[in-house]
Amino acid sequence: MVMSLDNLRGFALATSSSAFIGSSFVIKKIGLKKAGDVGERAGSGGYSYLYEPLWWIGMVTMILGEVANFAAYAFAPAILVTPLGALSIIFSAVLAHFILNERLHMFGVVGCVLCVVGSIDIVLHAPMEKKIDSVSEIWHLATEPGFIVYSCLAVAVALVLMFWVVHHTEQRKMLAYIAICSLFGSLTVISVKAVAIALKLSFNGVNQFVYVQTWFFIAVVIICCLVQLNYLNKALDSFNTAVVAPVYYVMFTILTIFANMIMYKDWDSQNVTQIASELCGFVTIVAGTFLLHKTRDMGNTQPGPDSLRADCELQNHS
Repeated sequence: MVMSLDNLRGFALATSSSAFIGSSFVIKKIGLKKAGDVGERAGSGGYSYLYEPLWWIGMVTMILGEVANFAAYAFAPAILVTPLGALSIIFSAVLAHFILNERLHMFGVVGCVLCVVGSIDIVLHAPMEKKIDSVSEIWHLATEPGFIVYSCLAVAVALVLMFWVVHHTEQRKMLAYIAICSLFGSLTVISVKAVAIALKLSFNGVNQFVYVQTWFFIAVVIICCLVQLNYLNKALDSFNTAVVAPVYYVMFTILTIFANMIMYKDWDSQNVTQIASELCGFVTIVAGTFLLHKTRDMGNTQPGPDSLRADCELQNHS
């Protein structure tokens, strides 16, 4: 199956986005560690990282990645763009290996290869982007009963996690943080795609910013991004980068693809073989990300005193 020119542009933008975002995980992690040494940690509700230059460098890097990702959604469907976020895991894992001493085992390299193979499979079988002539068309899709139900459920579950689960459990706190990011992230992608299409149409001479709906989508993007940023910082500050990155990718991607299936119905124009190939590609990426996660600590054959002390504390609490 030959890629369309728009899909190729979306692929190039999504790949560059992954490079920036993967690097930002590591840079922000260093900044969060330095900030935690002189002030209250982000995982404990502190905001001392706002005074740390490295954290801001990581933020700028992430913003550049998000801008490239934002542009990718204007050219290619979310089913193509979103799974390519797995490439950011490869960048973050390799950089963490050399910079943060979070060692990458040989099986981790195999995981990286699986992510690349799965990404290629999805790219080669991705559906063509549907032609949309105005934001009003997107608004019509967003106000259909199916997507309204999904949006309400996503917000309701996220609020329960934010105001109850996070404060009543320690063992599942990482999953709660990542679930909040992923639920709001799926709504962010829907809105980002709408704004990206609005910009694309406006640059082509059809101004979409005269519609109230465009500004509504912009407001949703801003609110959801702020929530994601807050809880992603908490997850990164409290848990290993090699754990947060793959779990966040898998949960975020599943919810985003599900939301896009409900709203944009990207698979309507594809046959069973193409859909099955994309699903196989996604499963391959999931296998790669979890292989990276499960084998991350295998290279640490001789844990240091800090690691041993942490293990003893965990045993004492269990």
